Amino acid sequence: MKIAFFHLYNDYSGSPKVLRNVGEWLLNKGYSVSIVTSKTNGVLDELKHYDNAQYDYFHYHPSCNKFSWILHFIWAQICLFCKAFKYKKCPTFYINTIMPIGAAIAGKLLGKRIVYHYHENAFIKSAFYRLLYRGMLRIADKIICVSHYQRSFLPKDMDIDVVYNALPSAFTDELLPDPENGYKRKHILMVSSLLLYKSPIEFINLATELSEYNFTLVLNETDDAIDSFIKEHKIVIPKNLNISPRQSDIHQFYNNASILLNLSNPNKVIETFGMTALEGMSAALPVIVPTVGGIAEFVEDGVNGYKIDVQNIDLIASKIREILSDRELYCKLSNAAISTASKFTSEQMCNCIEKTFLKS
Repeated sequence: MKIAFFHLYNDYSGSPKVLRNVGEWLLNKGYSVSIVTSKTNGVLDELKHYDNAQYDYFHYHPSCNKFSWILHFIWAQICLFCKAFKYKKCPTFYINTIMPIGAAIAGKLLGKRIVYHYHENAFIKSAFYRLLYRGMLRIADKIICVSHYQRSFLPKDMDIDVVYNALPSAFTDELLPDPENGYKRKHILMVSSLLLYKSPIEFINLATELSEYNFTLVLNETDDAIDSFIKEHKIVIPKNLNISPRQSDIHQFYNNASILLNLSNPNKVIETFGMTALEGMSAALPVIVPTVGGIAEFVEDGVNGYKIDVQNIDLIASKIREILSDRELYCKLSNAAISTASKFTSEQMCNCIEKTFLKS
């Protein structure tokens, strides 16, 4: 069976990681998979060694300049639309995120079955995202949501499945969960995009306040972009904080941490799932995450972590001190984090999505 994957920006964020996992599952089962995405050396390139994987690239890179980004986006949609016609023999077009609208439109014109994997929450973003969302509702034959929170915003009468994201065993096998050593390390980690609503500045402020602990911030950006951000916002980096750029191998950071933070501001963005939280929990890290969204569905207060609004930064600081000063509490949270993460298996996720492709 042939399937065409369409994804806009090939980086190391959550949505292309999920697509990579699904692609690997299908390729191992003998499917012929065509991957149409940006030529940006991201996680989707990890499937190149499969003989039954075919790549088709176009040029796209997001820009901080709104006008420049719009031009890049329009060009990318033209590329996606034109390239989609090369896959007339693929009965299913798999549209990852709402962004590859050009491929979805072409697929509709070709009479293909259009499956959307909807990772975003368009309602808390701009009018532009809501426009793409309405396009998805008109075009999609099937929609896959990543959480019940996300599903609650969509029409009840549509053909929609909720399939939680998961991590492949190849990823979790590289993690070294160890509650005892995790407690001793006293190291706080955040893996994030370089966007204000992800609260990188608040994380830096936490590091400044909690000078007795080590902090690491891994940003999905280049060194140059990070330097520009620091200069623009006149940020003073404390000695106990290390900032690292985009990583192709993130395991070492999880293996050297004690606590994983997600500080997304719910007034600006609500996480529909929270892949970094799941990655951290798989490494036995207690997590502190927002109080709402899909990410809040698998974190239980006082069980495997805590749900605290980033606007209450003093409470977050207090909770970090509490966790890292109580060995028994830390180990309880750590072991529960591993137990929770073990329920999100890649096999289960990919099997559910494969069944979607097999339906006519």
